[in-house]
Amino acid sequence: MSTFTATYRVTRADLVRYAGASGDFNPIHYSDRVAEQMGLPGVIAHGMLTMGLAARAVSDWAGGPDRVASISVRFTSMVVVPDDDDGVDVVVSGEAGEPDEDDRAPVALTATCQGEAVLGKAVATVHVHPR
Repeated sequence: MSTFTATYRVTRADLVRYAGASGDFNPIHYSDRVAEQMGLPGVIAHGMLTMGLAARAVSDWAGGPDRVASISVRFTSMVVVPDDDDGVDVVVSGEAGEPDEDDRAPVALTATCQGEAVLGKAVATVHVHPR
């Protein structure tokens, strides 16, 4: 079995850039006051940003985005991003299973932030050889 681990730093500046790219300007992604009014522990990263980090880890490991056939996740916890220059780390790891008759292999994914799983039932399918 092949395994990999990738660590991505997420800062408030990353949230601003992601909001601009995605059009998701929900204030829970930039305002501590609004996030706390909504019962959150602070500003949180966009869920799709977290999923995108998992997809990036798979793509980098597999040899490029064309090798990723699919990815699916469930959001299990939030990535709380502090208002500082350091941000917070999201750690993505994966373990590939055996390829099937179509040369596709499942990849079980884990994504954590400060030791807590932020994605559940996360799995990707990759093309083992270039297409």
